[in-house]
Amino acid sequence: MPLPDPALDLQDFPELLRELASRGEVRRYRKGTLLIQEGDHGDTLFIILSGRLRAYSAGEREREITYGVYGRGEYLGEMSLDGGPRSASVITMEACTCAMVTRRTLEAFIAERPAFAFELLAKVIRRARTATHSTRQLALNDVYGRLKLLLESLAPEAPAGSTAEGPVPRPLAERLTHLEMANRLGCSREMVSRLMKDLEHGGFVRAEGGRLVLMKSLPARW
Repeated sequence: MPLPDPALDLQDFPELLRELASRGEVRRYRKGTLLIQEGDHGDTLFIILSGRLRAYSAGEREREITYGVYGRGEYLGEMSLDGGPRSASVITMEACTCAMVTRRTLEAFIAERPAFAFELLAKVIRRARTATHSTRQLALNDVYGRLKLLLESLAPEAPAGSTAEGPVPRPLAERLTHLEMANRLGCSREMVSRLMKDLEHGGFVRAEGGRLVLMKSLPARW
């Protein structure tokens, strides 16, 4: 008897999202699968049941900027439900399982459960605010300022105080390469590598077991 797939156990999902996901078509994707191509027209919503997806745009000379990384319980594709072109590309960062929901299915669901329309609207507003915040960072912060915000956002807050050896180390929640950082910051990999090397020499950051760790508070400016 096959073991149950944990990705299909949706008990931890909010009720409305769980019900919508159950109406979608479950699909599994390998790492590196392009689910959405920027500029294409589509009318499907992808609800993530397992794995992680990355939303991004690509420019000249293979430069990319990452808008966000999304995991279980989140969904992508809502920005094209107005019939317009896709505003970003989406690729799998690892093996993923998604519930693919068509626009027709979503419209029928909203007709039955109108409260989900408010959830969908709130999601669009949150992502618009995130985009505004990211644009503000790009315009007002230098590269180090953006790097500092990224590292601190990925490191959980340490308990107040310090140990006898000094501040409590804070490991980053994600394993990021310098290229992945550059894609999120909208700068070159070389710039990130240079800044990270300086931070390591200053004892602010250390690599442990393939994961970056903040050893002490990052300076306000560099």
